[in-house]
Amino acid sequence: MAAFGRFARTFKPGEIIFSEFEPGDTFYLIQSGRVHLVKVIGEIEKTLDIIGPSDMFGEMAILENSPRSATAIALDRVTVLEFTAQNFEVLLLGNPQIALRLLRMFCKRIYDAKRRFMTLVLEDPQAKVADVFLMFDETQSNIDKTTERREFETTVDNIAQWAAMDARTARDILQHFASQHRIEIYSDRIVVRNINDFSRLVNSRRNKV
Repeated sequence: MAAFGRFARTFKPGEIIFSEFEPGDTFYLIQSGRVHLVKVIGEIEKTLDIIGPSDMFGEMAILENSPRSATAIALDRVTVLEFTAQNFEVLLLGNPQIALRLLRMFCKRIYDAKRRFMTLVLEDPQAKVADVFLMFDETQSNIDKTTERREFETTVDNIAQWAAMDARTARDILQHFASQHRIEIYSDRIVVRNINDFSRLVNSRRNKV
Protein backbone atom coordinates (compact mmCIF):
# COMPACT_ATOMS: atom_id res chain seq x y z
CA MET A 1 0.00 0.00 0.00
CA ALA A 2 3.05 2.28 -0.13
CA ALA A 3 1.83 3.77 -3.41
CA PHE A 4 -1.15 5.20 -1.54
CA GLY A 5 0.88 7.18 0.96
CA ARG A 6 -0.79 10.38 -0.24
CA PHE A 7 -4.02 9.09 1.30
CA ALA A 8 -2.46 8.72 4.77
CA ARG A 9 -3.94 10.52 7.80
CA THR A 10 -2.99 10.51 11.46
CA PHE A 11 -5.25 10.86 14.51
CA LYS A 12 -4.25 11.58 18.11
CA PRO A 13 -5.28 9.34 21.04
CA GLY A 14 -8.88 10.11 21.98
CA GLU A 15 -9.61 11.94 18.72
CA ILE A 16 -13.00 11.20 17.13
CA ILE A 17 -12.48 10.05 13.55
CA PHE A 18 -16.21 10.20 12.78
CA SER A 19 -19.45 10.18 14.78
CA GLU A 20 -22.52 7.99 14.58
CA PHE A 21 -25.34 9.34 12.37
CA GLU A 22 -23.19 11.91 10.55
CA PRO A 23 -22.96 11.64 6.76
CA GLY A 24 -19.88 9.89 5.46
CA ASP A 25 -18.11 9.54 2.13
CA THR A 26 -14.82 8.00 3.26
CA PHE A 27 -13.57 4.71 4.65
CA TYR A 28 -10.31 3.84 6.34
CA LEU A 29 -7.65 1.12 6.35
CA ILE A 30 -5.60 1.10 9.57
CA GLN A 31 -1.83 1.08 9.20
CA SER A 32 -0.94 1.51 12.87
CA GLY A 33 -2.71 1.99 16.21
CA ARG A 34 -6.13 0.92 17.45
CA VAL A 35 -9.60 2.29 16.82
CA HIS A 36 -12.55 1.95 19.20
CA LEU A 37 -15.95 1.55 17.51
CA VAL A 38 -18.97 2.40 19.69
CA LYS A 39 -22.71 2.60 19.04
CA VAL A 40 -25.64 3.98 21.00
CA ILE A 41 -28.29 1.30 21.52
CA GLY A 42 -31.30 2.65 23.38
CA GLU A 43 -29.69 5.10 25.78
CA ILE A 44 -26.51 3.08 26.34
CA GLU A 45 -23.23 3.47 24.47
CA LYS A 46 -21.88 0.01 23.69
CA THR A 47 -18.56 -1.20 22.33
CA LEU A 48 -18.85 -2.78 18.90
CA ASP A 49 -15.19 -3.56 18.41
CA ILE A 50 -11.59 -2.54 18.95
CA ILE A 51 -9.69 -2.92 15.69
CA GLY A 52 -6.07 -2.57 14.65
CA PRO A 53 -3.60 -2.68 11.75
CA SER A 54 -4.94 -4.09 8.45
CA ASP A 55 -8.53 -3.72 9.65
CA MET A 56 -10.98 -1.55 7.73
CA PHE A 57 -13.81 0.62 9.01
CA GLY A 58 -16.33 3.14 7.72
CA GLU A 59 -16.93 1.24 4.49
CA MET A 60 -20.71 1.12 4.88
CA ALA A 61 -20.87 4.83 4.04
CA ILE A 62 -19.37 4.01 0.64
CA LEU A 63 -21.33 0.83 -0.02
CA GLU A 64 -24.77 1.93 1.15
CA ASN A 65 -24.53 5.73 0.88
CA SER A 66 -25.84 5.87 4.45
CA PRO A 67 -25.00 7.82 7.61
CA ARG A 68 -22.32 6.49 9.94
CA SER A 69 -23.65 3.54 11.92
CA ALA A 70 -21.12 3.96 14.75
CA THR A 71 -18.59 6.36 16.26
CA ALA A 72 -14.89 5.71 15.63
CA ILE A 73 -12.37 6.93 18.22
CA ALA A 74 -8.57 6.66 18.08
CA LEU A 75 -7.31 4.74 21.11
CA ASP A 76 -3.65 5.35 20.29
CA ARG A 77 -1.86 7.47 17.75
CA VAL A 78 -3.56 6.03 14.67
CA THR A 79 -2.36 6.16 11.08
CA VAL A 80 -4.85 5.25 8.37
CA LEU A 81 -5.26 5.33 4.64
CA GLU A 82 -8.37 7.38 3.86
CA PHE A 83 -10.34 6.49 0.75
CA THR A 84 -13.26 8.25 -0.91
CA ALA A 85 -15.57 6.85 -3.55
CA GLN A 86 -13.46 8.62 -6.17
CA ASN A 87 -9.99 7.45 -5.19
CA PHE A 88 -11.37 4.01 -4.36
CA GLU A 89 -12.42 3.75 -8.01
CA VAL A 90 -8.86 4.61 -9.03
CA LEU A 91 -7.64 1.88 -6.69
CA LEU A 92 -10.02 -0.67 -8.19
CA LEU A 93 -9.01 0.11 -11.77
CA GLY A 94 -5.27 0.32 -11.25
CA ASN A 95 -4.58 -2.37 -8.66
CA PRO A 96 -6.75 -5.46 -9.19
CA GLN A 97 -4.96 -7.61 -6.59
CA ILE A 98 -5.39 -5.03 -3.85
CA ALA A 99 -8.92 -4.34 -5.03
CA LEU A 100 -9.85 -8.03 -4.77
CA ARG A 101 -8.45 -8.17 -1.24
CA LEU A 102 -10.43 -5.11 -0.20
CA LEU A 103 -13.63 -6.40 -1.78
CA ARG A 104 -13.27 -9.66 0.15
CA MET A 105 -12.74 -7.63 3.30
CA PHE A 106 -15.85 -5.62 2.47
CA CYS A 107 -17.96 -8.77 2.19
CA LYS A 108 -16.65 -10.16 5.47
CA ARG A 109 -17.10 -6.84 7.28
CA ILE A 110 -20.70 -6.52 6.08
CA TYR A 111 -21.51 -10.02 7.32
CA ASP A 112 -19.67 -9.48 10.63
CA ALA A 113 -21.44 -6.17 11.26
CA LYS A 114 -24.90 -7.60 10.60
CA ARG A 115 -24.16 -10.72 12.64
CA ARG A 116 -22.77 -8.65 15.51
CA PHE A 117 -25.89 -6.48 15.53
CA MET A 118 -28.02 -9.60 15.93
CA THR A 119 -26.11 -10.31 19.14
CA LEU A 120 -26.25 -6.76 20.49
CA VAL A 121 -30.03 -6.40 20.16
CA LEU A 122 -30.63 -9.40 22.41
CA GLU A 123 -31.80 -8.11 25.78
CA ASP A 124 -30.94 -11.22 27.80
CA PRO A 125 -27.20 -11.12 28.79
CA GLN A 126 -27.00 -14.92 28.90
CA ALA A 127 -28.39 -15.11 25.37
CA LYS A 128 -25.81 -12.55 24.21
CA VAL A 129 -22.95 -14.65 25.52
CA ALA A 130 -24.44 -17.82 24.05
CA ASP A 131 -24.87 -16.06 20.70
CA VAL A 132 -21.19 -15.10 20.66
CA PHE A 133 -20.39 -18.82 20.64
CA LEU A 134 -22.90 -19.37 17.84
CA MET A 135 -21.23 -16.58 15.86
CA PHE A 136 -17.83 -18.20 16.39
CA ASP A 137 -19.29 -21.50 15.22
CA GLU A 138 -20.62 -19.87 12.04
CA THR A 139 -17.50 -17.91 11.12
CA GLN A 140 -14.48 -19.94 12.22
CA SER A 141 -13.32 -22.52 9.69
CA ASN A 142 -10.98 -24.57 11.91
CA ILE A 143 -13.69 -26.01 14.16
CA ASP A 144 -14.48 -29.72 14.36
CA LYS A 145 -18.22 -29.94 13.64
CA THR A 146 -18.54 -33.71 13.60
CA THR A 147 -20.18 -33.61 17.05
CA GLU A 148 -22.26 -31.13 19.05
CA ARG A 149 -19.21 -30.36 21.20
CA ARG A 150 -17.27 -27.23 20.19
CA GLU A 151 -13.86 -26.00 21.31
CA PHE A 152 -13.13 -22.31 20.78
CA GLU A 153 -9.71 -20.70 21.20
CA THR A 154 -10.95 -17.66 23.10
CA THR A 155 -10.89 -16.02 26.54
CA VAL A 156 -13.38 -14.50 28.94
CA ASP A 157 -12.23 -11.00 27.98
CA ASN A 158 -12.71 -11.79 24.29
CA ILE A 159 -16.24 -13.05 24.94
CA ALA A 160 -16.99 -9.87 26.89
CA GLN A 161 -15.76 -7.72 24.02
CA TRP A 162 -17.88 -9.51 21.43
CA ALA A 163 -20.94 -9.35 23.68
CA ALA A 164 -20.32 -5.65 24.40
CA MET A 165 -20.38 -6.11 28.17
CA ASP A 166 -17.89 -5.67 30.98
CA ALA A 167 -15.54 -8.57 31.73
CA ARG A 168 -17.00 -9.18 35.20
CA THR A 169 -20.53 -9.67 33.86
CA ALA A 170 -19.29 -11.98 31.12
CA ARG A 171 -17.24 -13.96 33.65
CA ASP A 172 -20.27 -14.38 35.93
CA ILE A 173 -22.40 -15.63 33.04
CA LEU A 174 -19.72 -18.04 31.87
CA GLN A 175 -19.27 -19.36 35.41
CA HIS A 176 -23.05 -19.87 35.58
CA PHE A 177 -22.95 -21.85 32.33
CA ALA A 178 -20.03 -23.86 33.72
CA SER A 179 -22.01 -24.66 36.89
CA GLN A 180 -24.77 -26.00 34.64
CA HIS A 181 -22.18 -28.18 32.85
CA ARG A 182 -22.85 -26.37 29.58
CA ILE A 183 -19.26 -25.20 29.11
CA GLU A 184 -15.73 -25.86 30.31
CA ILE A 185 -13.47 -22.85 30.87
CA TYR A 186 -9.69 -23.00 30.37
CA SER A 187 -7.07 -20.25 30.26
CA ASP A 188 -6.82 -20.25 26.45
CA ARG A 189 -10.06 -21.86 25.31
CA ILE A 190 -13.70 -22.48 26.16
CA VAL A 191 -15.47 -25.73 25.36
CA VAL A 192 -19.20 -25.71 24.64
CA ARG A 193 -20.56 -29.14 25.39
CA ASN A 194 -23.63 -28.87 23.15
CA ILE A 195 -23.77 -26.02 20.64
CA ASN A 196 -27.40 -26.87 19.82
CA ASP A 197 -28.31 -26.15 23.43
CA PHE A 198 -27.04 -22.58 22.99
CA SER A 199 -28.86 -22.31 19.67
CA ARG A 200 -32.15 -23.18 21.37
CA LEU A 201 -31.46 -20.65 24.14
CA VAL A 202 -30.71 -17.82 21.73
CA ASN A 203 -33.64 -18.56 19.43
CA SER A 204 -36.07 -18.59 22.36
CA ARG A 205 -34.83 -15.15 23.47
CA ARG A 206 -34.62 -13.71 19.95
CA ASN A 207 -38.24 -14.62 19.28
CA LYS A 208 -39.20 -12.41 22.21
CA VAL A 209 -37.38 -9.32 20.87
